[in-house]
Amino acid sequence: MSALKIDALVKLFPGRDAVRAVDGVSLDVTEGELLVLLGPSGCGKTTLLRCIAGLEDAQEGRIMLDSKPVFDAATRLNVPTHKRDIGMVFQNYSLWPHMSVRRNVEYPLRARRFESGRRAARVDEVLGIVQCTHLADRLPSMLSGGQQQRIALARAMASKPAVMLLDEPLSNLDALLREELRSQLRLIHRDLGFTGIYVTHDQTEAFTLGTRVAVMNSGVIEQLGTASEVNARPQTEYVARFLGIRNALDISFDGAWTSAAGPLGGDLSLLGQGGDGLRIFVRPEDVLIAAAGKMVMSGAHLNLAGGVVEDSVQVGHEMTYMVRMGGTLMHVHRARAEGEFRPGEAVDLMLPHADVLLYKGGKLAR
Repeated sequence: MSALKIDALVKLFPGRDAVRAVDGVSLDVTEGELLVLLGPSGCGKTTLLRCIAGLEDAQEGRIMLDSKPVFDAATRLNVPTHKRDIGMVFQNYSLWPHMSVRRNVEYPLRARRFESGRRAARVDEVLGIVQCTHLADRLPSMLSGGQQQRIALARAMASKPAVMLLDEPLSNLDALLREELRSQLRLIHRDLGFTGIYVTHDQTEAFTLGTRVAVMNSGVIEQLGTASEVNARPQTEYVARFLGIRNALDISFDGAWTSAAGPLGGDLSLLGQGGDGLRIFVRPEDVLIAAAGKMVMSGAHLNLAGGVVEDSVQVGHEMTYMVRMGGTLMHVHRARAEGEFRPGEAVDLMLPHADVLLYKGGKLAR
């Protein structure tokens, strides 16, 4: 059953250079799913969330919440935010500064006219879920950032809304606290099974929390799938680049396969019969490196010979090498235990077929 259904939604910011912030998005979020909208600043993810909440008015399309229409451009239906069955967690917490924690969490229950006994029991329940029962009588100014974020989450959950909307709720926290709250939120979703839409630019958050991940670009959903599907098989070059796959090579065939990094050798069957607009992407951790002329061949690989180590950086037990290959810089991540290469050293690279992503015209071809 769909908790949220969006059909061909368009949000246009008019002006001299009109911007289609949401450009014909259609989406189904099933009950109990936590869908993550992932993308860089300006891709339309927060605008889409605000349209669902009723904080922005779209120009086209339809939104259904819990099988009930809340926006329909064709019939001019636009249910106000406070009458949509949603809970929202903002980036800046947005707690009432003059109200205690208990009063803040109780606020949406009062707005929905819950009777006092039920209100008190529900407040105690959700404060227990976020491990903040002991903070019930404090003011927001007496809380840390992490505590305030947990209270904001409790407030959003209090009325058991049809859909929870979370707009980059962890982005204002330091790295360690962000990791801790990310783990807590994952457990809360697993235990309660609430339906939610989570906006973030952070890939770790997206792949840790999301039942599914929608990568957005210029107002459209570029790819939608499980975390493992999106991470393993980015369907477009845009998604591959956003996921940090830094090694990208334009390739061409003119009697022999060549690239900006030089001639390609090895098993070239991966490349098929050629054609225009071919590009390969490969993750730094999937590139094999060896001293020039020392590469041991096994299995199906593309080979790049004649590189020079330009720089190397050690992070923990891993080495990152920047290798100059012809007209391009290749990034290689290898465990330090596999051997070290120094700047100026001549090396060859090998790209295993199983790890190479081949794109044609910007779309995944293999």
